[in-house]
Amino acid sequence: MSNENVKEIGVNRSELTLKIEKPAFDAAVMAAYKKNAGKINVPGFRRGKAPKSVIEKMYGASVFYDDALDSVLPEIYEKAVKESGLDVVSRPEIEVVSIDENGVVLTAKVYTRPVAEVKNYKGLKAEKNPVEVTDKEVDDEILHERKHNSRMLTVTDRAAEAGDIAVIDFTGYLDGKKFAGGEAKNHSLVLGSGSFIPGFEEQIVGHNVGEKFDITVTFPEEYGEKSLAGKETVFAIALHELKREEIPALDDDFVKEVSEDLNTVDEYKAQIRAKITERKEANEQREYEKRVMDALAEQTEVEIPECMIDDEVENDLRDYDYRLRSQGGSLEMLFKYTGQNEEGLKKMFRPDAERRVKIRLAIEAVAKAENIVPAAEDVEEEYKKIAEAYKMELDDVKARIPEESIREDVTYRKASELVIDSAVAVAPAAKEEKAAPKAKKAPAKPKAKAEDKPVSEEAPAKKAPAKPRTKKPAEKKDAE
Repeated sequence: MSNENVKEIGVNRSELTLKIEKPAFDAAVMAAYKKNAGKINVPGFRRGKAPKSVIEKMYGASVFYDDALDSVLPEIYEKAVKESGLDVVSRPEIEVVSIDENGVVLTAKVYTRPVAEVKNYKGLKAEKNPVEVTDKEVDDEILHERKHNSRMLTVTDRAAEAGDIAVIDFTGYLDGKKFAGGEAKNHSLVLGSGSFIPGFEEQIVGHNVGEKFDITVTFPEEYGEKSLAGKETVFAIALHELKREEIPALDDDFVKEVSEDLNTVDEYKAQIRAKITERKEANEQREYEKRVMDALAEQTEVEIPECMIDDEVENDLRDYDYRLRSQGGSLEMLFKYTGQNEEGLKKMFRPDAERRVKIRLAIEAVAKAENIVPAAEDVEEEYKKIAEAYKMELDDVKARIPEESIREDVTYRKASELVIDSAVAVAPAAKEEKAAPKAKKAPAKPKAKAEDKPVSEEAPAKKAPAKPRTKKPAEKKDAE
């Protein structure tokens, strides 16, 4: 396609002129006729036997044009885009200019990939928080491990206590009648967990296994089921079993049991502290890299076509739906139970989607400025990483993922690393607190001695109000 068939019609907006030669279009029309003739009812002819000319006379000469264009246009359009050298980022807006004895002339309006202008991308400053690990964090982690190694004991020698796991049957009655959702068999309830409405668990405490008894509770006024909100109800309880979790003591024996190379509690605590530190440092590094990318975005000027942001939002929506489905839910369930809708969700996703698109364009500009071109060994290494991650044969990965896509990913990563590695980490800015204005001192009493004045005549300080608070690999989104 010659350049005369490409016209710039706006910022990141071009128009392609496409031509379908008459023989090719006539063949497509005939194919459309053969495909659809059996669906068209023409009086005097058996279905599918009416001549093409008769159908065209009855329904118009253009009756098969749409199907004909649909069959030949994709190939012609793709060829035109390739020959034009345009980096198209939108679906084409097709308009038929003419259909005559010379064939078909069409135009395709498209948005093209914008080129970002990055003022500065080296030496960007971003906050990086120091990592601290408290004794409580260490103790909590160890407690989690101790609970993981706990065992469940059956209680037979006493009544139920807070902290026990009570296995119960319960049936709820409102005004002497059972109500929906108020009944269960062999339900395990941790007494004191607050899982049930206030007063329910507390009234089981003190009862023994084998007992059957009634308890009376009042549902909260704000309870979701309006028929029960604020109502006094009776629950018939049957206590079948009591169990209690026995957590092992934190001593050297426990350490030896859970670790192959440690012998003392102090060694164990040191190891846990190191693991927490490593984890928090990794998290903070990710947050730091995001702040670097935000700083890069601030240095970037680019006019982004809305279609690019729309596509990113659609990808986010699909990812979100996939995560919900992997957990047994769906977008439909989310909308049903939360009152949200698809448009609201897209609106929520949009700011971050726009941010990622802008950063991606900025990184592409950096790669171009630095002339970053991945070597063959870089591409091969990336293929191997993917094969290992997905436990696939290397040849299968290469067959599924085009090399050009891998090159783009490697280029993107190298450019991102360049920006991040050259950035400067700075300490978080100190939070400024506005001092409360001092009240004017009351006038001194006549002839009063200094020592007779009150300790302070200033107004108490007011507290400041609290501040309101095309497929890429996963690591690319993280880097942004």
